[in-house]
Amino acid sequence: MHVVVSQAWTRDAEGHAEAYIALSARFADYFAAHPGFRGRWLVRDVEDPTHFTHIRLFDTAESYAEATRTPGYVEHTEAMYEHLRPYDTYPRTIGEVVLEDRP
Repeated sequence: MHVVVSQAWTRDAEGHAEAYIALSARFADYFAAHPGFRGRWLVRDVEDPTHFTHIRLFDTAESYAEATRTPGYVEHTEAMYEHLRPYDTYPRTIGEVVLEDRP
């Protein structure tokens, strides 16, 4: 399984943050339709409520890459970017799960 982790900082902790969360929730249906998608989390920082970590789980890195090439993906991310602080790149890391512990 592969994990795609990205960081985002909203323009504020109120209206822009809530809009970012709502747009992210609507993105759920988009990802759910793609083969290889296994789930996701959107984590909000307790100390800095403008900071979000988005964690997406896919069978393979190619499953994720394929989802990003689907029509509508770029337009949806651009709508989300409207609520983010401007910065040069949107940091993203793709990792492979090498150990998983579950209770």
